[in-house]
Amino acid sequence: MDVTKRFSAFQYRDFRLFWFGQIVSLSGTWMQSVAQGWLVYSLTKSPFYLGLVAAAGSLPILLFTLAGGIVADRFRKRNLLLLTQAFSIIPAILLGVLTEFHLIVVWQVALLAAVLGTVNAFDIPARQSFMVELVGKNSLTNAIALNSAAFHGARMIGPVVAGVTISYMGLPACFYLNAISFLAVIFALARIKSVGERNEGSQGIMKDLAEGLHFIKNKPEIYRTIMMITVFSLIAFPFITLLPVFAGEILKKGSKGFGFLVGATGAGALSAALTLAFKGDIENKSRFMAFSALCVSFSLLVFSLSENFALSFIVLIFIGWGLVSFLATANSFIQLSTPDNLRGRATSVYTFVFLGTAPIGNSLIGTVAKIIGTTKAVSISALICIVISSVYCVKIYRR
Repeated sequence: MDVTKRFSAFQYRDFRLFWFGQIVSLSGTWMQSVAQGWLVYSLTKSPFYLGLVAAAGSLPILLFTLAGGIVADRFRKRNLLLLTQAFSIIPAILLGVLTEFHLIVVWQVALLAAVLGTVNAFDIPARQSFMVELVGKNSLTNAIALNSAAFHGARMIGPVVAGVTISYMGLPACFYLNAISFLAVIFALARIKSVGERNEGSQGIMKDLAEGLHFIKNKPEIYRTIMMITVFSLIAFPFITLLPVFAGEILKKGSKGFGFLVGATGAGALSAALTLAFKGDIENKSRFMAFSALCVSFSLLVFSLSENFALSFIVLIFIGWGLVSFLATANSFIQLSTPDNLRGRATSVYTFVFLGTAPIGNSLIGTVAKIIGTTKAVSISALICIVISSVYCVKIYRR
């Protein structure tokens, strides 16, 4: 079957440009994420600081992403994305320089993570809501799935390359390569013809925000989905920040093992995204999300108890599959259920609960891991997720 028939979003030139540019840029981003985690672990040997730096990177999303949604609804999205991609180069270069000359300390890593997080607070709502302007509503689900495939394909490639790069070229090389990678998506955005629309009906920041929140609150299925994402963002997702500890202390595999563990999650995520893109749509999204949540929860428990690298690697593939199956389906459902003039704000709420609440979860799991140990902290998180997922599943099937 023709690829453009099965993956309908590829029929659009602008989407193809954006998609290929993102693969390069996102691979660099994941390289930096792995390098930053290993840098913090090398400087401190502390799960607490791993959680703290991760929290610093996601705290600006908690603070500013709702404003980012308002900006995305007001201004042309391509122009916003050009600005955010250009600004993202700065933290990468500074991290590379400071690390290369042995001037880096953990507070500088946290500060630069916060700067990048602030940029992302405006980038992500614009990026998510730009999809419909590139492909239209009929191909939106396919575009979201392919966009997720690009993200998680990079998540699989970037960490593995980062692990090898750290071993043979050193940490600074990862940061420099990430800075260069942003040029690919800037080039793609510059060639895109669709610049997006401006919303001329603004009533002011607070009223615009209230309008978006009121819409979500009065749509029970959207509201329920948002609440489920919130729970998993606080409890399940933060385990990723502790992967350096699992790689270095529990599985005894060092930086290469760390890269492969993150890459395993990306492999599972990529398989989920490609499956969703190939299928085109999920008929019963609520039930599928409930099943995906259960998959994540039980797999996370097995991972927390494993001391075998091969088993941990395999289980992380299932975790990655469940996470993306859940999130991509939720993203598609929310966007397709939201009118055009509110899409930026709806996606900013999705981003707010998915990434913005991460500082709380990362700080919590880092603190708990320091007190009772990394394995026990992740095991408790997994057990809580199993209970919540089970309750959600029962409610879905009763309904």
